[in-house]
Amino acid sequence: MFVQEEKIFAGKVLRVHVCTMEGAEWLEEVPEDTTVEKLKERCLKHCVPGSLEDPKTVTHHKLIHATSEKVLTDTKTVLEENIQDRDVLLLIKKRAPPPLPKMADVSAEEKRKQEQKAPDKDAILKATANLPSRSADRSVAHHSMRDFQTELRKILVSLIEVAQKLLALNPDAVELFKKANAMLDEDEEDRVDEVALRQLTEMGFPESRAVKALRLNHMSVTQAMEWLIEHADDPSVDAPLPGQTPAEATAEAGASSAEAAAGPSSEEGGEEAKDELTEIFKKIRRKREFRPDPRAVIALMEMGFDEKEVVDALRVNNNQQNAACEWLLGDRKPSPEDLDKGIDTNSPLFQAILENPVVQLGLTNPKTLLAFEDMLENPLNSTQWMNDPETGPVMLQISRIFQTLNRT
Repeated sequence: MFVQEEKIFAGKVLRVHVCTMEGAEWLEEVPEDTTVEKLKERCLKHCVPGSLEDPKTVTHHKLIHATSEKVLTDTKTVLEENIQDRDVLLLIKKRAPPPLPKMADVSAEEKRKQEQKAPDKDAILKATANLPSRSADRSVAHHSMRDFQTELRKILVSLIEVAQKLLALNPDAVELFKKANAMLDEDEEDRVDEVALRQLTEMGFPESRAVKALRLNHMSVTQAMEWLIEHADDPSVDAPLPGQTPAEATAEAGASSAEAAAGPSSEEGGEEAKDELTEIFKKIRRKREFRPDPRAVIALMEMGFDEKEVVDALRVNNNQQNAACEWLLGDRKPSPEDLDKGIDTNSPLFQAILENPVVQLGLTNPKTLLAFEDMLENPLNSTQWMNDPETGPVMLQISRIFQTLNRT
């Protein structure tokens, strides 16, 4: 029997289901070696008779595989596009491209863009040539801000002295300040998270070293552990933090403070009570002493500055490392000694503050004195006291009086 060669090597014939957007459907039998373009021509002959007279008709249509949503490439074969028997294809007319804009439309669009374009430097100078010059010196503004902070600190120093004298006349002042002093003993910054400390000591780290790591890393166990591992071989790993006294000195200070707080018995005369109150004031002042940020101290000391200079710089600049660095490199004003000076008690500003009824009433409240002491050494805590219902009105009146007199 004789068999034609093309029948032996003929490709597999697939039956594909073709659909159009108009709703026409039919089965198309196509060998798998047929190109997509040829298949598209056969489909167009079937659904749009006579359409192939325009050669652009084929290019204006596309075949899409319904399952994969893939647009079939004209130059590839049915086999290369992985079309299987009984697959569904969609014959869709391509969207006509938008017409090219007319020259008049282009000119109008360019004109609109030019109108919306920001003016250049020359146009700004021309438009503002007749305006009066009101250029503000930023350095002066920064200096005024620094003067305000310095003046406010002086006000607090003087008001603390007045408040101490007023409270010393209160027969219940000693008991009030003993309670306030007990509250200071619970200061969160002086305490170490016991759970975090236990986790580190259970890992084998020495307790003193673990305490240092936790304070340096804001009580984060993970960061403290990384610090301990990183500085395990550092010879100064057990040295006390910069700006802090060693444990022995702290213990002695605590013991002497406790003795001072105990003071004479309430049965003794008013002179002894006054002395006791003075000792309590001293203890509160010691507890509110400035504590520099250890990380900022280390960073500035690594630049070559002396530790005492660094602590002074951070104290003057409220623990802000960048400002402290500028202070160290600049004229170093105000000096640390200036921070302890009070305002002139005969100045109109101080007299106006003392004559304010809200301030007068607040100075008889022990909490106001504690707030002044705290803001004196930790200015960043001023927001907390401004929002306090007892101390907030006093601080508001001081600020208003200062701003009013500063404008005149």
